[in-house]
Amino acid sequence: MRRVIASLLMMLATAPSLVMAQAWPSRPIRIIVAYPTGGVSDVVARALGEKLAAQLQQPVVIENRAGAGGSVGMDAVAKAAPDGYTIGFAAISPLVLNPHIGKVAYDPLKDIVPVVSVMFSPVVLLATPAFDGKDFASLLAAARAKPGAVRWATSGLATVGHITLEQIKARAKVDVTHIPYKGGGQVMTDAVGGQFEVFTSNPGPSLSPHMASGKLRPLAVGAPRRFETLPEVPTFAELGFEAANLTSTFGIFAPARVPEAVLARLNAEVNKALAAPDLRERLRATDNVPTGGDARQFTDRIREEYRMNGQIIKEAGIRAE
Repeated sequence: MRRVIASLLMMLATAPSLVMAQAWPSRPIRIIVAYPTGGVSDVVARALGEKLAAQLQQPVVIENRAGAGGSVGMDAVAKAAPDGYTIGFAAISPLVLNPHIGKVAYDPLKDIVPVVSVMFSPVVLLATPAFDGKDFASLLAAARAKPGAVRWATSGLATVGHITLEQIKARAKVDVTHIPYKGGGQVMTDAVGGQFEVFTSNPGPSLSPHMASGKLRPLAVGAPRRFETLPEVPTFAELGFEAANLTSTFGIFAPARVPEAVLARLNAEVNKALAAPDLRERLRATDNVPTGGDARQFTDRIREEYRMNGQIIKEAGIRAE
């Protein structure tokens, strides 16, 4: 009798969530993109939104909430109603990097739920017109010849590009000046103008024309293997910098307390969208790799990277400016 009563109470407790999940979605879904319009993350989010709209038979609205390396957008996700109608698209950096160098308005491990990994974006190290060396070895030679003279720009403090730089500085024992920007757009403009020697970036439509013209020259990539489109460019691992061989992982996130059934449906729908040949091709055309997969594995990876990056940032003495 007690077991029957316990089962009934459990059913009553979960009934509202089940009803909500069965009705979801019954109105438009909003995807908060934690970066500006026009970048590769925005392009991918809009392509994914088109797929989800067709699959779910509901409009999907993209809202760009850029700032603080993705933390502004993730804060908006954390504070959204936990009903599955507001989700976020971002790199995992606002969860595993940003909280270690400055105060964020959300708890990265409690206020935001990882739903599904969408893609990983390799990190490319490129030379600008200010550097005439031919390869990565010549970059290290220049840094040793004139400590501090080589300037390496990134899209911000404690970004993947910055962590890559710190790993190389520690391993090669070189003095390179870090130039942190507040986003990738201005980095690209200044790179073409030769305002610094090298910079790190994720692949994207804005980068390709400058590489094709020779204005920007790739020296190394952070990726599991060489790019198909850049077969002559070695990975950092091949160059002897395994710890610097990093990529940017992007995913879909939701506020805490969204019903499990809704999260499961959302995970399934994103995986279905990522399996579509046309979307996969759109990602691969910019050297980004579609992922997908289980929410639990994605969550476990974020927790592990949070731990590891905290240690790296502490050892490197990285602080918010």
